[in-house]
Amino acid sequence: MNPTPAAKPAPKSTPADQFVRIENVVKKFGESVAVNNVSLNVAKNELFALLGSSGCGKSTLLRMLAGLETATSGRIFVDGEDLAALPPYRRPVNMMFQSYALFPHMSVEANVAFGLKQEGTPKNEIRERVADALHLVQMDRYAKRKPHQLSGGQQQRVALARSLVKRPKLLLLDEPMSALDKKIRQKTQLELVNIIDKVDVTCVMVTHDQEEAMTMANRLAVMSEGSIVQIGSPSQVYEYPNSRFSAEFIGSTNLFEGHVVEDEPDHIFVESADLEARMYVSHGITGPLGMPVGISVRPERVRVTRERPASPHNWARGIVTDVAYMGSYSLFHVRLPGGKVVMSNLSSSDLMADNAPAWNDDVYVSWSPASGVVLTQ
Repeated sequence: MNPTPAAKPAPKSTPADQFVRIENVVKKFGESVAVNNVSLNVAKNELFALLGSSGCGKSTLLRMLAGLETATSGRIFVDGEDLAALPPYRRPVNMMFQSYALFPHMSVEANVAFGLKQEGTPKNEIRERVADALHLVQMDRYAKRKPHQLSGGQQQRVALARSLVKRPKLLLLDEPMSALDKKIRQKTQLELVNIIDKVDVTCVMVTHDQEEAMTMANRLAVMSEGSIVQIGSPSQVYEYPNSRFSAEFIGSTNLFEGHVVEDEPDHIFVESADLEARMYVSHGITGPLGMPVGISVRPERVRVTRERPASPHNWARGIVTDVAYMGSYSLFHVRLPGGKVVMSNLSSSDLMADNAPAWNDDVYVSWSPASGVVLTQ
């Protein structure tokens, strides 16, 4: 009797939205937990940002993707392949370091070619791929220059070309804009996104800069103390934070603490010691009356007027204590009777009106029912 043939292994199947899969990853350094049970998926060709302050675990997570750190527990997959047993040089991953890590004694083209030479790639292929990579980042005419002869933005492009020339499935960016001044950074953010869009690569970047993550990423994960607080598109995380931490970490917000006094399917009333009027938010939550909640209202949603609002809800009186001119808008600080300061961004056109508020004026702050977000965490 012939033995039954062994079944063939099932073909590798990787849904597009799980191109990178991180499952319950923990990283400990001694007794200190740097990454605490993190799970997330990154879609194919997505630019995903890990956002958080220093020490939140984002760089450690990036280094585990690169193979520069080993997870204490948990699993990491790229394109369906478990990376656990793969050393860094065998992973389909390349990393652009924060310092760019260019060899100072090598020319631009030699820096870009270095990884290919280490792998024993044929010379003709190296020449073609280096030329293509430099053309992609618009550094063709600087091929013979040394790193010290380049600006910070140009050095970044060379580092990016070196990361892409090996055609990785996953590109890792470690604080890619931190070495650039603000004006160059704003221009370079969009250039970098456009370059990555042109190649077939999935990208995970680490940054502490909220504006950078909001500008560049398709989606982002807010991290704190080794854990993920929220995942979503930049607009989702900004407009609908899921916690006080997210609301205050992404951009600026006015956070009013209070308790639920009425909860209906389409609205909620909250009383707060900070405000004279009740807060009305045009959506409800699930919870008992008296439950403590926070209401987040972004500064651009807050109006400042000399006249008392007609609505019986969502207003308070105060005095303008500071006005900061920001160009297209001015940032107002309004101190309420209880001492809380409310921020409001008023457009320059609003401030040209005859009755526009000014420093030291007695005013009212107010906002619409749709402007507040209820926070239970």
